[in-house]
Order: sequence, then C-alpha cells, then structure tokens
Amino acid sequence: MTSLIFATHNSNKSKEIASLLPDFFHIINLSDLNYLTEIPETENTLEGNAILKAQTIFDTFQQPVFSDDSGLEVEVLNGAPGVFSARYAGEPRDDKKNMDLLINNLKDKSNLHARFRTVIAYHDIQEIHLFEGVIDGTITLQPRGQMGFGYDPIFIPKGQTKTFAEMTLEQKNMYSHRSKAFQQLISFLLKYK
Repeated sequence: MTSLIFATHNSNKSKEIASLLPDFFHIINLSDLNYLTEIPETENTLEGNAILKAQTIFDTFQQPVFSDDSGLEVEVLNGAPGVFSARYAGEPRDDKKNMDLLINNLKDKSNLHARFRTVIAYHDIQEIHLFEGVIDGTITLQPRGQMGFGYDPIFIPKGQTKTFAEMTLEQKNMYSHRSKAFQQLISFLLKYK
C-alpha cells in the first residue's frame, strides 16, 4: 500500500480522489495528519496556489504530497470567478453565497459558457510536477441536484443534460476536470511504482 498525502481538509475532494485510485494507493488528507492550519491561497493563479500548498505540506512532513486548486471560469465574466472561486462571495467560504452571486451576475447574460479547470501539483523528493484538467460546459441559472459540492448544482458539462450535482460520483468522474488532472497524476505515479 502506497500512502499519498493530499494537501486538503476538504473531505468531498478526498472522497472524489480516493474513488479514482487503484487499490494500492491510500489517500491521507490534512485532517488525518491532524494538520489543522488553513493554508492561505495567496497566489493569483491556480498553478501558484497548487504549488504553494504542496510546498507548504512537503516542507512540514518531508513526504511526497499533492495538492490541487480548481476554478470555475465563466467566459462572459472574463474568466471570473477563476482563482477566487472558493471565496467569490467573500469570507468565510460559502458555496451557496458563491452560487447566488454568480447567478445574479449572469441573470441578464445570454452567453453562459464556462469551464472548470483543475491544476494538481505533485511534490516528490526532487521537484514539483504539474497536471491540468479542463471540462467545458454551461451554467444553469437554476441550481439542480444534491450531489457534489461547490458550483456543481449549476454546471452542466458539454454534451450532457445533468448538472454535476445530479450525477453520481462515478458519472461525475467520467467528465470532471479534477478527474482528468488526477488521471494524469496516476499515470505519472504508476511509471515509478
């Protein structure tokens, strides 16, 4: 069994990632390590925040670690909320307030094209490796579904009719940005297993 540190406190993300892993990998998140400090996301890019989190946890535990940063990029809003997706409506983080603000900002727009983007930073003993996943889709102004988290109730992947929040975890993983980035990480790790 190979243990991997995932630099997150988000149990939803941990479950999503664990469901993608081959059996011989085991995810340990920051709560499992009793690391309760929130790592400030102070960079202005997804790549920067992913690297910052991976570097912080690597420096603390001196073990290989991966982290991610994800953002919803809405075309008509010039890529917003983007890197500020988790805090779009301000602090503290609140998924419903973030969605409500985004819906309000789009209510008079006809172009509802958006994309979800995830960047994963994997810090091994020598260096940092980056992996990216993107899924195009549209925003629905009426939240639908009870699954998932974040903006999942208002994001419909391209070619689908359901929001991410209406999909099972297995269905979501067939399309999701995080899944695409993570599959690249898994392929990378398997080369060196």
